[in-house]
Amino acid sequence: MRGWQVCGLPGRVAAALALFVVVMLALPGFVGNYLLSVLVVFLFAAAIGQAWNIMMGFAGQLSLGHALYLGLGAYLSGALFQHFGVLPWVGMLAGVVVSGLAGAIIGVLSFRFGVTGVYFALITIAFNEFTRILFDHLDWFGGSAGLFLPVAHVTHNDILHLRGSPAMFYYLLLALCLASLGLSRALLRRRTGFYWLASREDQEGAQALGINIFRYKLAAIVLSAMLTSIAGTLMAFYDNNLYPDTVFTTARSVELILGPFVGGLGTLFGPILGAFVLTVLGEAMTSVSAAIGVAGVKQWLYGAVLLLIIVAQPSGLWPWLRARLGLEEG
Repeated sequence: MRGWQVCGLPGRVAAALALFVVVMLALPGFVGNYLLSVLVVFLFAAAIGQAWNIMMGFAGQLSLGHALYLGLGAYLSGALFQHFGVLPWVGMLAGVVVSGLAGAIIGVLSFRFGVTGVYFALITIAFNEFTRILFDHLDWFGGSAGLFLPVAHVTHNDILHLRGSPAMFYYLLLALCLASLGLSRALLRRRTGFYWLASREDQEGAQALGINIFRYKLAAIVLSAMLTSIAGTLMAFYDNNLYPDTVFTTARSVELILGPFVGGLGTLFGPILGAFVLTVLGEAMTSVSAAIGVAGVKQWLYGAVLLLIIVAQPSGLWPWLRARLGLEEG
């Protein structure tokens, strides 16, 4: 079994991935609207987690302001659609370009002056907070009152204008997750991935070997920003309302990065597993909190269980599960 390869993937991993895809494709036909909305939240978290994992898990750059790219993608596509009727896919492209430029600016300012570690993380928070305040005062984006996208009565799924049922967004997010997974795996098996891992483990040693650390770190942050921006566009047209104090908040950034930590930082499947566990945990704690009827118990229980997971499996749940099932990373 270990020698069996499917599309370059070890046999068991390929079988597990195929099973996952088949189950996810079929699920909307067997669940109600509530569970479907929960699955959309899961896929959204998985997509963002994979994007952030490229930057931190592979290249070793801690970003605590990743909501910046999410918000840029959401606001630019949403505002262009509302004011000028620009197709969401065109607005998504604009968001990708602007988010990539924002990531490049942060990267250049940081890496050129040797800002790394916790100081780099503080810079990402500062840029995110600055953008939150800026959008809070820009009337074209709705300001503090929020940006609301027109919601017409939808009788069918219109992918071109991103108007449709939750099932449509479910499949779009599933496609984004699988595409991000495939892209991450492809990059890790090439020179770029090897250079990322080398600079993550020993930056000075990588530089001594002649690796252009600046170029490859910059590529990681730009790619991560662009993928996050795509998810932002889908979020905007799924929620239909945007507020700076919720989209750009630092708490949102922290929420987005929990999946890779819980699932397994720097692994391919860890962000997906982590997003699933956190989504299920959040819904379970909501039910427990409603049953107990004590204010704040959800946050306390959620934090306690999350702490238990991290303490018990500091390397993440995916490496532990992978060892138990005899799987390889692929």
